[in-house]
Amino acid sequence: MTEISIKLIIAPILISALTYFHYHLIDPENQTQVTKDLLKDYDFVVVGGGSAGSVVVNRLTENPEWSVLLLEAGGHETVISDVPALSTYLYNTKMDWKYRTENQDSACQAMKDKRCCWPRGKVLGGSSVLNAMLYVRGNRRDYDQWESFGNPGWGYDDVLPYFKKSQDQRNPYLARNTKYHSTGGYLTVQECPYNTPLAPAYLQAAEEMGYNIVDINGQQQMGFTLPQYTMRKGARCSAAKAFVHPVKFRKNFHLSLWSHVTRILIDPSTKRAYGVEFIRNGRVETVFAKKEVILSAGAINTPQLLMLSGIGAKNHLEDLDIPVIQDSPGVGQNLQDHISIIGLTFLIDHEISIVYNRLLNINTILKYVITENGPLTSSIGLEVVGFLSTKYANQTDDWPDVELIISSSSVNNGGKPFQDAVCITDNFYNEMYEEITGQDGFDILPMLLRPKSRGYVKLRSKNPLDYPLMYHNYLTNPDDVNVLREGVKAAIAFAETNSMKRFGTRFYSKPLPNCKHLPIFTDEYWECAIRQFTMTIYHMSCTAKMGPRSDPMAVVDPSLKVYGVEGLRVIDASIMPTIISGNINAPVIMIGEKGSDLIKKDWMSRRKRSNETITGSFNQY
Repeated sequence: MTEISIKLIIAPILISALTYFHYHLIDPENQTQVTKDLLKDYDFVVVGGGSAGSVVVNRLTENPEWSVLLLEAGGHETVISDVPALSTYLYNTKMDWKYRTENQDSACQAMKDKRCCWPRGKVLGGSSVLNAMLYVRGNRRDYDQWESFGNPGWGYDDVLPYFKKSQDQRNPYLARNTKYHSTGGYLTVQECPYNTPLAPAYLQAAEEMGYNIVDINGQQQMGFTLPQYTMRKGARCSAAKAFVHPVKFRKNFHLSLWSHVTRILIDPSTKRAYGVEFIRNGRVETVFAKKEVILSAGAINTPQLLMLSGIGAKNHLEDLDIPVIQDSPGVGQNLQDHISIIGLTFLIDHEISIVYNRLLNINTILKYVITENGPLTSSIGLEVVGFLSTKYANQTDDWPDVELIISSSSVNNGGKPFQDAVCITDNFYNEMYEEITGQDGFDILPMLLRPKSRGYVKLRSKNPLDYPLMYHNYLTNPDDVNVLREGVKAAIAFAETNSMKRFGTRFYSKPLPNCKHLPIFTDEYWECAIRQFTMTIYHMSCTAKMGPRSDPMAVVDPSLKVYGVEGLRVIDASIMPTIISGNINAPVIMIGEKGSDLIKKDWMSRRKRSNETITGSFNQY
């Protein structure tokens, strides 16, 4: 009997055991129930149940006088999505929008059709169900820069309380630092309970290079750390688990899943949003919003919905015969993302890394379900992150331009699921990695923190079911190539430290198929490699940016209201003016917290003014 046939027999047994022990995670009695019979109208209609939308419905339903409906295009999470080590197995499933960018020469040349894969969560909890769960807030200067652009209330000192509001920090050492951390919030944040022997060696290597071990979400970002994750007892703590399920019994909260919103309803004469149109169970339905429609559909779907509803660049909408409600040229523009290079693989001499063909066995399954520990709790092998400044950054300023994401797994062991997740062609993957499949090793991903290249999203057609056109424009600004190349050199140097050499660490230096004509380790080779083996870190953002009225490309104001349309806000990653210096899930949750507060303050002040007007009227008699 072959190894493959044995796995085919064992896998269902292991999955059954996993499901049995973690049944509470998928039991309908423990999930938020879908509302079968929706009301005709609600005070607030929230479009998108991702990281931001989950927060918004939680916070708005705190007011028992407000009725709130959440419309989500996907369904519930599953027991498999709960397992940190299996996140790449979720790509190209029903939980994923399965987006792919248009063919461009600047990057992703090793991918199928030269198109990058952009997994996005189509599930309650959004991309927090698919991501690597890293809890990184970004840099103080990111938010101070937002404020300097003309967005009062968005400086670091303003947003820090909202980060803390969500957080339930489980590390007692960090929790004691109450200036930066807090406990008791809905979002559980902790270290991974499992690390390979490589993890402490990574920290030693960082110190050998002169870096400090720091709390990257605290006073200083520059340095290395065992990362924090949105994790609870060794399992994924998605935004849905953190924010939606705890409010499932609130009578003013309704949930509709598998509900694909196709249009925001806007009165063309008053320019007021009054509801949404969506498809559920194969039928077009309409629901009305008495106060506001809130778009939390993400950096791809939010601009798509705005344009389908008549908010966008006038010429583009007219070309597609969409009636123009508001000429807003910034919709879909300013697209930013974090990218890296895949394939910086280092082989070692010891069987201590995470190798996927030995990951799913009865021992690891039982350790996971009974002790909430073991390699299945590992976030696809990610064990250490470090922030550093290349020669292109200000060396005296704590504003790094590269993040090193260091994994105790490697591309050669990701197999078909990983290959499919990033859309690498069969020929490229097999030529590079077939000879070292199953060998122990680790990967380092140098992530470009503040890209200067800008992409865009536009409509393919006026059909809301047609996916939009997505142009990444990665590496079109040469400065991005220069910084990322320095990140590659830093990763190579990291692996050359004595701390890593004691494991027999050696760079897998086989030249990439389409870069063989260039001498390896030269700047020209690394540029070729970066453009071939480009990888998104899945941080699409900034496509409906926040800015002052004087900025012609701003889509929303600092209170996140859409310019030119009443009763419509955007609360998600789209509103970022510039991408933050780090993984974006925690900042998106912060945007959900702050956006909810802005709504509350707005409507409470309206109510106060209304009461004062009524009181004044009575005082006249």
